[in-house]
Amino acid sequence: MNTPNITKEDILNAFNFRHATKEFDATKKVSDEDMKFILETAHLSPSSFGFEPWHFIVVQDKELRELLKPVAWGAPLKLDTASHFVLGLSMKAPMVKHDSEYIMHMMKDVKQLPQEVIDMYSTFYREFQERDFDLDTDKKLFDWSSKQTYIALGNMMTAAALTGIDSCPIEGFHQEKAEALLKDKFGVDTDKYGLSFMAAFGYRKADPEFGKSRRNFEDIVTFR
Repeated sequence: MNTPNITKEDILNAFNFRHATKEFDATKKVSDEDMKFILETAHLSPSSFGFEPWHFIVVQDKELRELLKPVAWGAPLKLDTASHFVLGLSMKAPMVKHDSEYIMHMMKDVKQLPQEVIDMYSTFYREFQERDFDLDTDKKLFDWSSKQTYIALGNMMTAAALTGIDSCPIEGFHQEKAEALLKDKFGVDTDKYGLSFMAAFGYRKADPEFGKSRRNFEDIVTFR
C-alpha cells in the first residue's frame, strides 16, 4: 500500500481550519463526489467489535428539512443554508444485544467468520456486555452504539476539513420528538434506531469571528 501523500502539517492545518460553522453559503454546494468521499470515511470507520451499529440519512429534500426545524432548535440556520445535512442514527438494544440476529448476521454474512470463531466472538461479546461494561439496560446499549457512531462523525468532519469543506455537529434537538418525526416522515424503525446527532456540511458564509480556543496541551495530556 502506498503511503498517503499528506503531511502532519496538512492534518493540523485541517484541524485548525475546522470550526462549528453556524451559517453556510447557500449558493455553494458540495459536489456529489466530495460528499460520497466524506460518507465513505464513515463507512470505513472503526467500531467496537467491528459491528458498525449505525446508519446515516442525508436529508436533501427541502420539505423534510423544514419538518426538522421545530424539533431541532440548534439546526434551523444550518437546515436553510447547508449543502448537505446528515442524521446520525445508532442501533438500539434489539439490534446490538449479544444474541441478536443482527450481530449474528455481521459475524456470519459480513465478516464471514468460521463457526468456531463465531462461537468465540459471541462469548467475548456477551462477557463484554454483561461483565466488562455492564450494558444491562436499553439506554446503556444505545449509548454504547452512539459512542461508536461518534467515531464516524469525527472522521467525516476531519475528512471534510482536509478537503476544505466546512461542517457543524449538532446535538440541539429534542430526541423523543425528533425520533417520532423520523418514524412518521422518514420511515425509520425507531424500535431499532435512535438519533444520536445531526451534522451539516457545506462552505462557510464567513470566517469565524474568533480564533480557536483550547486549554493548554499540558492540561489535557499526562505522560506516566
